[in-house]
Amino acid sequence: MLIDTHCHLDAAEFDADREAVWQAAMQSGVRAIVIPGVTSATFQPIMDWCAQHPQAGFALGWHPLFVDQAPEDALQQLQQTIEAVLQGPQAHQLLAIGEIGLDFYITRDNEAHQIAMFEGQLQLARQFALPVILHVRSAIDTVLKYLRKHGIQQGIAHAFNGSRQQADAMAAQGLKMGFGGAMTWPRALRIRQLAAELPIEHLVLETDAPDIPPVWIGHQGRNSPDQLKRIAGEIASIRRIEISQLIEMTGKNSVQVLPKLAHLCT
Repeated sequence: MLIDTHCHLDAAEFDADREAVWQAAMQSGVRAIVIPGVTSATFQPIMDWCAQHPQAGFALGWHPLFVDQAPEDALQQLQQTIEAVLQGPQAHQLLAIGEIGLDFYITRDNEAHQIAMFEGQLQLARQFALPVILHVRSAIDTVLKYLRKHGIQQGIAHAFNGSRQQADAMAAQGLKMGFGGAMTWPRALRIRQLAAELPIEHLVLETDAPDIPPVWIGHQGRNSPDQLKRIAGEIASIRRIEISQLIEMTGKNSVQVLPKLAHLCT
């Protein structure tokens, strides 16, 4: 199964042709797409879209780059939203808590606030027995620290860009690692090496569309989920396996780590 485990289909870049982008992805062989929330303002639009598209699933969470916009009761509101969804007709489409995590790349001035929001959302993941979809940038060891503290053992480290040692630590914690357009760039040597050498059971596919475009689109282009099969082909090539095998294995990995995906791919 070809599954895009991370795609911001709700982004403004798709406002003009969102349905066409969706249809192109389905026609390219994508079986399911995971759309993560990044602020509370994105939750309802994402859920409304998914309600009309049975092969779409969603995650709900506050992205670390936006936590300074969160109201004081953001965690309480998120908890109430999750409770309502899990009691309603879209319970099967709520796949995870996400996109959550830590980002110390741009600034660490709000580190304490990022960590507080991250921990609060990890507690919600435990409370509702949901996996996590993680944003991790310049903070892998710190993220691992809090995953261990809260006993989180299921989720995806989206757009993974760490060392082999950190990748092994993520895998030992029960997480899969997302690979997408970044590894198609020839100069992305570390990511390409990880994509080539990590045990295949630790890999899942993603686009992060409209962001992280593959090399054939270029840095300024808009990424889209219909590129996933070609990205899978690039990973299969550097691993020297058939693309069908890569798609089958990463599909199984995706369903293993986000179990409700099985309901979307039938």
